[in-house]
Amino acid sequence: MGTDTETPVLLHRTTFGHAVPFDGDAVLRRADADKGRPFILGPDGTYDLHLNRFLRDLEHWGVRSENSRIAYSTDVMLFCRFLHESRGGKSIWDTDGADLRAYKAVRLHGDGPGSVSVATWNRSIAALDKWVQWSLYEELLSAEPFRYVDKTVMSPQGPKRVRVNADAEPETPRQPIRFLSHEDFMLWRDVGLRGLLPDGSPDAKWRGRNGERNALFADLLVCTGMRLGEAASLLTTELPPVTGRRLIGDITVSAAVAKRGRARTVFVRPRVARDLHHYVSMERDELVQRRRVQGVYEAVADRLPVRRVSRHALVVENGTSWSYARTGAADRARLVQVDSRGGVVGPLCLWLGENGLPLRRSTWQSVFQRANERCTAFGLDFDVHPHTLRHTFAVHMLGLLLRQTVRALGMREDRRFTNAEVKRLLIGNPLRKLQLLLGHRHEATVYSYLDVLDEAQEIVLAALGNWDEQAAAFERISVSAEENR
Repeated sequence: MGTDTETPVLLHRTTFGHAVPFDGDAVLRRADADKGRPFILGPDGTYDLHLNRFLRDLEHWGVRSENSRIAYSTDVMLFCRFLHESRGGKSIWDTDGADLRAYKAVRLHGDGPGSVSVATWNRSIAALDKWVQWSLYEELLSAEPFRYVDKTVMSPQGPKRVRVNADAEPETPRQPIRFLSHEDFMLWRDVGLRGLLPDGSPDAKWRGRNGERNALFADLLVCTGMRLGEAASLLTTELPPVTGRRLIGDITVSAAVAKRGRARTVFVRPRVARDLHHYVSMERDELVQRRRVQGVYEAVADRLPVRRVSRHALVVENGTSWSYARTGAADRARLVQVDSRGGVVGPLCLWLGENGLPLRRSTWQSVFQRANERCTAFGLDFDVHPHTLRHTFAVHMLGLLLRQTVRALGMREDRRFTNAEVKRLLIGNPLRKLQLLLGHRHEATVYSYLDVLDEAQEIVLAALGNWDEQAAAFERISVSAEENR
């Protein structure tokens, strides 16, 4: 990601402590470049103080997720590169609307390898708009360099007039939500990840070594609705303790790894929690012991030694206390627990590869792709991605919440409420709960799951029918009582 020395504008990740031909560490420290944060170098290797200060300020301008900050930084870097290569060596500080329209023609409407989807283009626009807002606030720009138009959008408070970039594309229709039935998930998991045959018997040709670990990762996603980055960044110390058959506690998805920095609680099935602890104490522990003897962890240059840990915080080697809520994915991959004498115990990241080091998000995506390919070889038509399992959790959980709400309404002694109240309880209550479980900002985001839940309409209409009958019966009783007075 930005090591091609032939391109004039590069995006790098700060990695203090590595040998470089010049004292790059000192330069970056003087520039106040935070460790692990992306930064942009000009075509001649210069460091634009203002542009890189914008990248550092993204978190305080509403871009809370580390992945989003990297994406925004990449979008700005690509626009800078385009200006230099295709617009006569222009700087981003001299750009105008004609540059953006030319960039749009190449990126959105071009047919080359750099062409992108509407969604990716709109994210690029959002990144550049954020840069414009920040630059105007810092008085680095005297006027908006791009064309803006006023339009009306729907907000939770009703219609609202907002100013948007004229080169943003209209939203494309949302793709249909893809999810699996329980039976299809089990078949995909067992054949694709665990290496079984479609009839459930062992496959003598299977050579995979991490089938149980991969299947457990899929189980975690489908039973909690966690995003890929959230589950991949878990630490062993964040697992809920299990005593016998009893699960104590839950998992807190920390703000540092959650989308838009929205921390939340997810609940794990006792069986999956027990399997997670079994993986840690058996397969993972054996792997760590082997790699520790081989000196793998001592050879990691940027490891972050940890002296003490709990379920909510850790103490690093210099005595500083770190909250999980402020420890991002990049730092989590560097955490290595040490004993009182400084000897390495092992990494704190839950999911480890064959080399004993934390697995990357991209590795999990490759695992899912290989599972799909294996299923295809047996004539099973699956195209499952980590987010598919999040959708699967959402759809099945919504069905469960709807049934629970119907049962709860039926058990209430006071049934004197209107159909409007029943509709609000049947729909609003389950959707609000699902919104909290998934970590979405707005309740409206989870409405789409109603469209794919086949039995949702049947559940709601049946419940409303029951309340119609009860309301009619109550009215008959009331009329009869009035007539007898």
